[in-house]
Amino acid sequence: MRGCRCLFFSLLVIAGITSEGRAAEVGPDDQHVIVICVDGLPAYLLNDPSAPLATVRQLAKAGTTAEGMTVSNPSVTWPNHTSMVTGATPRKHGVLFNGVLERGSVGLPVRVDPKRDKKDLVRIPTIYDVMHAKGLSTAGINWPCTRNSGTLDIDFPDSPDTFDHSTQSFLASMKEAGRLSDETRAGFGKLSPTARDHVWMEAACHAITAYKPRFLLLHLLNCDALHHRYGPKTPGGYAAVGYADTCIREVLRAVETAGLTQKTTIFIVADHGFIAIPKTLQPNVVLKQAGLLTAAKGKVETARVQVVPEGGIGMVYLTVPETAAEDRRKVIELFTGKEGIETVLEPKSFAEYGLPQPDDYRQMADLILVAKDGYGIGGDADGEEFVTESKSTLGTHGFLSTEPKMNAIFVAAGANVRQGETVGIVRNIDLAPTIARLFRIELPAAEGRVLDEVLLK
Repeated sequence: MRGCRCLFFSLLVIAGITSEGRAAEVGPDDQHVIVICVDGLPAYLLNDPSAPLATVRQLAKAGTTAEGMTVSNPSVTWPNHTSMVTGATPRKHGVLFNGVLERGSVGLPVRVDPKRDKKDLVRIPTIYDVMHAKGLSTAGINWPCTRNSGTLDIDFPDSPDTFDHSTQSFLASMKEAGRLSDETRAGFGKLSPTARDHVWMEAACHAITAYKPRFLLLHLLNCDALHHRYGPKTPGGYAAVGYADTCIREVLRAVETAGLTQKTTIFIVADHGFIAIPKTLQPNVVLKQAGLLTAAKGKVETARVQVVPEGGIGMVYLTVPETAAEDRRKVIELFTGKEGIETVLEPKSFAEYGLPQPDDYRQMADLILVAKDGYGIGGDADGEEFVTESKSTLGTHGFLSTEPKMNAIFVAAGANVRQGETVGIVRNIDLAPTIARLFRIELPAAEGRVLDEVLLK
């Protein structure tokens, strides 16, 4: 019981509650902000009694929570993390995949390359770019699209080769503090998602206590991994949610240890929600049967048309200009009304979903297949069946942002945040402008708005 009371008191302090019971008000010169993104944490789990989110719920009571946060399209990881730090949709910031889509030669398949620097991915300034230019210290822990940014004083990027592109002095400091061993670093790629989250949590706590950055970004990935594997609202999924809550609690304790409780605003967010998918669609099989691509051992070898899966949608690429008009008509004919397909989006609808036009942006698809609830889209070209039973992936995201289950969690607490408030639906592009307001800086490229209903002033 004593431990519970201490934790409750600690959470109230971290949330910026003064002895008078009011949220702390601090000026821009003293402001600190921490954004913790729990990958794949849907808004609907905040009120699910089976979801062990004690820490997050205490923050919600002490701060402001939204009914949900709409995400950007495609509702996948890197695009939405970029929307949160730019305040803009992919139409403007340019990130459409967890990497850069590369179109091959005519008639050859496209591919996504995740080993890219920020300059290859993000087309407009981020909030941390602007803060760095103002002389404010910044840190990113497992945040996507930051590799070699030059504007994060501490960078431990979400990248396949993360240690090669991390701030080496910071890694050395973690090692010296006993938070990162040589063995963990050498075997990092083989660790479980839970163990990797532990390393990133330790990195965030070390950054806070040893460096006290004015702005810190932390991305936790285990929840997404287990929701993919087992689906949301499953024992495995709930366990992942509980561990994320534990990581958040440790970060809050680090803020307290650093003496920053009255100066820190904390945002708990996610990049997308989740949907269970008992079935998986294989559109490349249909294209193979129609003679529009060839494949061997499941790998696409040639393609007039190819579908790149993004969970609940499939990005369709027409690779031969001379046959593109004919191939477009054929794709629409093949998939309209087919089991599991909600619709086939054409470019005339892309702007409505915050997406660029393929004529303006080479990475953008020529058409988009949209799956129905309960169906995911795969990229296999093996077999002969379009509709298959989901096996290793029982949950996914990527559905259009208009699907309520894609709404992400949003909780704000601490300095300059209203207490005990619940607001309606917010957008993830509103996060960066709201942070910019706290620091009294401008973010000219942002499309979102300041969440005045969340802030004290």
